[in-house]
Amino acid sequence: MNILFFLTPKSEVAFVRQDDTLYQALEKMERHGYSAVPLLSVDGRYIGTLTDGDVLWGLKSRGFPGRREMEGISVMEIKRQYDNRPVSANENIEGLLEKVAVQNFVPVVDDDKIFIGIVTRRDVIQHLTRQRQETNMRKAVAR
Repeated sequence: MNILFFLTPKSEVAFVRQDDTLYQALEKMERHGYSAVPLLSVDGRYIGTLTDGDVLWGLKSRGFPGRREMEGISVMEIKRQYDNRPVSANENIEGLLEKVAVQNFVPVVDDDKIFIGIVTRRDVIQHLTRQRQETNMRKAVAR
């Protein structure tokens, strides 16, 4: 199975760019209700993952600045604890499953390392659940 079957395209993904401020990142995460978002370069390459924990520790290390001060802090100044590992759009399903087992979302990049979207753990689990249900129904009908 092609992993692009599971892809949520970049146009539907909330992400942060390297030229965003800490305040912009925090606003985007709050608006979408995400605890982690992809961090992209200005030219669209995947850099890493910004989490709410990264933001919290970044705020703490700066003495919990106010909004105006946060607008002057680059998102790139925030130390990230863990970056979700991306997969190539050509990755096999086994490689995807290895990553989705330990990451809520898996960034997907094209051959030029440009971010094209994500695969969520939820989508993979829902697909596998539907497959299992269909298999069970076929077995029940065959009896």
